[in-house]
Amino acid sequence: MKVPLLDLKPQYASIREEIDQAIERVVSAQAFILGPEVEALEKEVAAYSGCSYGVGVSSGTDALLCALMALGVGPGDEVILPTYTFFATAGVVWRLGAKPVFVDIEPDTYNIDPAGVRAALSERTKAIIVVHLYGQCAEMAPIMELAGDSVYVVEDAAQAIGAEHHGRPAGSLGHVGCFSFFPSKNLGGFGDGGMIVTNDQKLGSRCRALRVHGAAKRKYYHDQVGGNFRLDALQAAVVRAKLVHLDEWSEQRRHNAARYDQMLSGSPVVCPQVRAHNQIIYNQYVVRLPRRDEVQAELRQRDIGSAIYYPVPLHMQECFAELGYHSGDLPVSEQAARETLALPIYPELTEQQQEYVAQALLELTRQTSPTTT
Repeated sequence: MKVPLLDLKPQYASIREEIDQAIERVVSAQAFILGPEVEALEKEVAAYSGCSYGVGVSSGTDALLCALMALGVGPGDEVILPTYTFFATAGVVWRLGAKPVFVDIEPDTYNIDPAGVRAALSERTKAIIVVHLYGQCAEMAPIMELAGDSVYVVEDAAQAIGAEHHGRPAGSLGHVGCFSFFPSKNLGGFGDGGMIVTNDQKLGSRCRALRVHGAAKRKYYHDQVGGNFRLDALQAAVVRAKLVHLDEWSEQRRHNAARYDQMLSGSPVVCPQVRAHNQIIYNQYVVRLPRRDEVQAELRQRDIGSAIYYPVPLHMQECFAELGYHSGDLPVSEQAARETLALPIYPELTEQQQEYVAQALLELTRQTSPTTT
């Protein structure tokens, strides 16, 4: 049996007519950049996320970049962020000439540790980027308290659209939230795309101007230097067609996760830990394994897809060497990078496929577990 890490074909087949109609709508209108489709998606995603304003942009990375630009982040500033995350979270800070300050994660959720944030705060801290990793929200209350009135909190919710924290949606918990519509995301387009959401009208207006080279009032008249962060209408139309199905797909991911939890219970495999006040959406289902690399190689031999998110924490990346971090500085993240593995979790995954994955893991981890005699 073959079990890919992600298979988007069944999803498309289930809503093909809706997707095709959405694309045809854009093609017939011949309006491909911004326009009515983007405006409609902005309203829909903002409402879905409990926010008043949405700004469609060209990718999740550009959502982060544009948001930081709108907040005035630049040279001399420090931005606190977790070291265990996708590169873009730190890359956008570096591109603006600011200094990324890496902190460790909590061992159970893999989200940023508020204690690390507290220790990293300085008079130069301009913002904190909180990543809701794998579709589970980070602990926001202590972070918002630490931020106070002088530090901005940016939610990197690229993996978390639809997740909730104490009943509030991801994206509405900080000053500004950033989503990605990369095809592999739970709400993915047919290419790159992203969204900024906020309840701050001025911040939303700044983001809207920055995405069109800083032309706030009219074309060719620039109040500031922005970028080309515009969202394509085709991507907006596809994402709109999918958004109405997102809750159903998220529920199926949770159902699949519960099935894994049951099948892997009592084994050396450590399943994801979810806080009681969180509703997770399982952008990834990430487990801890003994001898992870060996197990992954064997899974590959059995046609079972998997992935490592992330093999090298950001503080150990070569491009950030001048910041002076060393191995051992952020040990929880470094251990997670050695032990974690993402398993197939997409909504259309069958029970038979999951059983095949679970049985392979049980067999392989019991063989390789140091406690096995």
